[in-house]
Amino acid sequence: MKLSDISPKAGSKKRRRRVGRGIAAGQGASCGFGMRGQKSRSGTGTKAGFEGGQMPLYRRVPKLKHFTIVNPKHFTVVNLSKLAELDAQTEVTLASLMEKGIVTSNDGPLKVLGEGEISVALTVKAAGFSKSAQSNIEAAGGTCEVVG
Repeated sequence: MKLSDISPKAGSKKRRRRVGRGIAAGQGASCGFGMRGQKSRSGTGTKAGFEGGQMPLYRRVPKLKHFTIVNPKHFTVVNLSKLAELDAQTEVTLASLMEKGIVTSNDGPLKVLGEGEISVALTVKAAGFSKSAQSNIEAAGGTCEVVG
């Protein structure tokens, strides 16, 4: 067998249609594109998704309600009621909470939410705080530090 002997399988190659070569050829004159209109003109026509000047679907869909966030932020969430069990003057981080067993899984940066009451002064280092959580911690004499 030689390289020159190799040929494509029969029927796999189809010759290109030669349009505009007269009536007898089957695709003469308007070449199967009709007489008038944008799609009969020479050139490529319109791009995919073009709707004649109307705002196309791919541009108007994300503006509508009830679409999910594409890249949502995931946080490890803990409420103030869980932090109330800790001793006073404790430094609270995600690592220290996992060590104590208050948080069992690391689902992302730590975020403190304001459900419950707290009466001990804590130094809390987290990626985010709800407004009620931050005000409750500071009212109890603690500090809130946002960690990047």
